[in-house]
Amino acid sequence: MTFRRRNRTVGIADALTGALDPVLKKRGFASQDILSHWAAMAPAPYDQVAMPDKLSWPRGERSAEGATLYLRCVAGHSLAIAHEGTRIAAAVNRYFGYILVGQVRLSAEPFTPGSAATDRHIIEPSPDVRARVGADVEVVDDDGVREALRNLGHALAQKNGKRRG
Repeated sequence: MTFRRRNRTVGIADALTGALDPVLKKRGFASQDILSHWAAMAPAPYDQVAMPDKLSWPRGERSAEGATLYLRCVAGHSLAIAHEGTRIAAAVNRYFGYILVGQVRLSAEPFTPGSAATDRHIIEPSPDVRARVGADVEVVDDDGVREALRNLGHALAQKNGKRRG
């Protein structure tokens, strides 16, 4: 077998696409969709205080009742999650459009929310940028829209400044 060189740039997501598959399959997930889209599918506040740990299918064929979804949760939320398990399962099933999860149980492993979050450093815009953006948005009558446009202008100026420097 010869190695063919691809003369193109490959994104990190494309390069690592298959790297997580064996780990995900071991945990019962067919793909990383339920993990990567958990915040969109789980009802509030469970999108912030819980995370899928494992998907366990009954022995034999995949039944019409769905799998058992094990969730890691923050200490103090386990009783609420145990009580709201059917609501969480319904939200996941609604997201996928078919019965994937039949019941929700708690995993023995804890979950620490925000462990992967990074701090965002907000840099105040320069007086020149403030004056220029202020002059551009002063013609807007609505105070809320004017403030939103001002914030957008400051953010865009900050982003453009990072590219130049």
